[in-house]
Amino acid sequence: MQAIIVCTSVSHGNTRRVAEAMGQVLDARVVAPDQVDPAALADYDLVGFGSGIFLGSFHPRLREFVQALPARRRRHAFVFATSGFPEAGFQRFSRPLTTLLRDKGFAVADTFSCRGFDTWLPFKLVGGVRKGRPDAADLLAARKFADGLRTRLDITP
Repeated sequence: MQAIIVCTSVSHGNTRRVAEAMGQVLDARVVAPDQVDPAALADYDLVGFGSGIFLGSFHPRLREFVQALPARRRRHAFVFATSGFPEAGFQRFSRPLTTLLRDKGFAVADTFSCRGFDTWLPFKLVGGVRKGRPDAADLLAARKFADGLRTRLDITP
């Protein structure tokens, strides 16, 4: 089975580091939305979609990429994010993207998030929050998450 990870990482490389950790386990290429033909996603058994969280939402470039996908039956997907703050139980930032992916025909297997260095205003004024994140423990958690997906979905690199 083949996997690919579509990732938008713009501020500090937080999300890219998490995507690469997952990609090592899944033997998956990590690409930006503009580096992959949307039609090529049909060739993959598992597609990861991730970005940092901006104002409670995934990056617009990633959202626009997913919105532009034609609706059709697809295989598995997962969603991941880095954020200065955790998801609020009452308003999960992963929910809109997972719903959109399901509408596009993906079977969303799971979601993952971890803290990331955040310098969005007003945090920039104090040098940012969550300095040093994602750290080694976060990257280990990302690898374990990917290994769990690989095992559950029987994806062999």
